[in-house]
Amino acid sequence: MSNDAISDLTQPQRDRLAFIELRLRFLGEIRRQDLVTRFGIQSAAATRDIAQYKDLAPRNLDYDTKTKTYVRADWFRPLFDFASERVMTWVSQGYGDGEPIRWKPLVTCEGSSLEAKCDLEVLSVLTRAIHRKQIVEVSYRALSSGLTTREIVPFALADNGQRWHVRAFDRRSNEFRDFVIGRITDARIMAGAATDIELPDQDIQWNRVAEIELVPHPANVQHPDTIEAEYGMKEGVLKVRVRAAMAGYLLRRWNVDCTEDHGLKGEEHHLWLRNRQALYGVTNLVLAPGFGIQRKEW
Repeated sequence: MSNDAISDLTQPQRDRLAFIELRLRFLGEIRRQDLVTRFGIQSAAATRDIAQYKDLAPRNLDYDTKTKTYVRADWFRPLFDFASERVMTWVSQGYGDGEPIRWKPLVTCEGSSLEAKCDLEVLSVLTRAIHRKQIVEVSYRALSSGLTTREIVPFALADNGQRWHVRAFDRRSNEFRDFVIGRITDARIMAGAATDIELPDQDIQWNRVAEIELVPHPANVQHPDTIEAEYGMKEGVLKVRVRAAMAGYLLRRWNVDCTEDHGLKGEEHHLWLRNRQALYGVTNLVLAPGFGIQRKEW
């Protein structure tokens, strides 16, 4: 979009046009009702917004007469330049979908995270495939096997606190796995439909929800009431419900001591997993600090 075209629009207009583009780019479709619901406008106004977007980018959308839906065209080229972090916020939390301008914080704020690489075109293929239940061919860089081509059936995005994954059935290994989005170098939607064993309801680790109990570390914390207050514990325990497929990530991120005898030393281990048995059979616990360490026999 040229600067002249932007200057001729009001801020609400830019927000609505950006919303149209987000829906087209990452979900593959936009309906008038989407605009009506999101912005509280009338159907006639939504029709004008879509027409205006089409005037600015005529090759970005087509009209599907069967579903009465505007769909992403093959020649789609984005008008707006969104930061990947904002897109991730939008697709995962459903807000932050206005025009991509740089907002100023209300107070001084700094972060300590590394910005993970994320190709928005790759992301758009994955999100459209998730939304439409489609199969994707990806070029993926794995630590164990290097660059390979795989067919996956994605159904969810997952944030492990450090980087984003896509949860998908992997036809190469014939099992459900997590794929780091930043390691996907190319992606394209394929024809065909997923089989029954590839559907999300067959992913045992994703559908299983465990309740873990975290307590102040019995050996490393001198004043447990400090940890209890920091985490809002009730009666000295923080109970967290987590998908089995995400448990290892959570425990590693918070440096939770997962040994049976709370034997990990170090100031970084403020929390101890009190109920290891609740995670029996969880496959990604190799990531959890000390989970593979057995209790010492005396």
